[in-house]
Amino acid sequence: MKTLHSIGHPFLLFTFYFLVLPSCSVKKQIVRSAKENVINAAPLKTAHIGISIYDPETGKYLYNYQGDKYFVPASNTKIPTCYAAMKYLGDSLVGLRYDINSICTTIQGTGDPTFLLPEYTNQPVLNFLNKQGNTICYTELSYSAAEWGNGWSWNDYDQSYMAPRSPMPVYGNIVRFNKQSASMVETDSVPSFIISVSPTYFKRNIVAGNVGWKNKNGFSVSRSFADNSFLVIPDEKNNYAEIPFTNTRTVILSLLQDTLRKTVVPYGRFKNKLPGIIHSQPTDSLLKPMMHRSDNFFAEQSLLMVSNEHLGIMNDAKIIDTLLKTDFKDLPQKPRWADGSGLSRYNLFTPQDFVAILNKMKNEFGMERIKTIFPTGGEGTISSYYKAGSGYIYAKTGTLSGVVALSGFLYTKKGKLLIFSTLVNNHQATATEVRRAVERFVESLRDF
Repeated sequence: MKTLHSIGHPFLLFTFYFLVLPSCSVKKQIVRSAKENVINAAPLKTAHIGISIYDPETGKYLYNYQGDKYFVPASNTKIPTCYAAMKYLGDSLVGLRYDINSICTTIQGTGDPTFLLPEYTNQPVLNFLNKQGNTICYTELSYSAAEWGNGWSWNDYDQSYMAPRSPMPVYGNIVRFNKQSASMVETDSVPSFIISVSPTYFKRNIVAGNVGWKNKNGFSVSRSFADNSFLVIPDEKNNYAEIPFTNTRTVILSLLQDTLRKTVVPYGRFKNKLPGIIHSQPTDSLLKPMMHRSDNFFAEQSLLMVSNEHLGIMNDAKIIDTLLKTDFKDLPQKPRWADGSGLSRYNLFTPQDFVAILNKMKNEFGMERIKTIFPTGGEGTISSYYKAGSGYIYAKTGTLSGVVALSGFLYTKKGKLLIFSTLVNNHQATATEVRRAVERFVESLRDF
């Protein structure tokens, strides 16, 4: 066997040391930083940890610590959802399908969550419906997704982050309660202020507590588990509340009728998509808030929209199965993928899976588009983190009880692009302590 000294050319020996030794040195530095900042850090000593650092230029991993092990990823699950939406939803969302005949305008929901959502001031679907005759016929394509995903925490049903899924969301499937100033005389049984309700349709469903209002400047709201009945009671500070409503077919019809001031009637189910299309919003105007604020409702509806466009049905389980067999068939480890948002603890992904999906994103859609969708330091869910510079990290967070995740893209100080995934499960520290530990490690990668 030949040694380097027997090769016979000093230049080859110099080249070996010039190329190989720095690479070895970088890997050693990453190992040291991972141990100091994450693996052996006090807040994570009892946690399960997985880390993968990938160099897309060479196609090689710089570091793997349990990168092939499965973890609950929380909202990092939005990464494969985002990929699917970027690929299959086109430049603009299909907001409504329709067919016009002499009897009525038949409409078909597409799962678009932006319809009548206050943050989207331009409402093409609403404009179209307002121009139609006095009768709207509402139909649905095949829809078989439950209001909540498998493994969701059902007792959070009245929390704003758990708005139910539906074939035609209206107002984001959320009731908004807002304190309005008023000159009413305060008593123990009546508040001194008025509470506005949007959509106004739900005013009829509100019951106000009749004691305890004296010297209370706010309110809180809860919803009945069984129906859309809301209880408003005195509270010290809250001036605003967002409570999901259950969006059954009857509720959809009632809300449409109340908003449009037209007759809206049910009209059977169609096996095929209706021919007319109204586009609502630019697709990335949905994906950006989905990733920046980790919007669960947007993620779930995005996956249903992908199912609708790709399969002709709204079925989260079927579209997940299809994606795992096609776009994600070559992932390093086959995930257990349960929902679009990451609310479910049934989800199991590996750090290497996220690296592979992020690399596909980069190759298929380019970093410029990714930079407009993923938050960077000081924005969205990482608004309090990664402020050492600007535009060097683009990443998605994930948080559940005992779970902290961060996966994304990092530019080193030399301009080199790295793809990383750090998944932490079963920690007993605060989420902030874990995030700070991960932040120290990820920021150290900029120096390599």
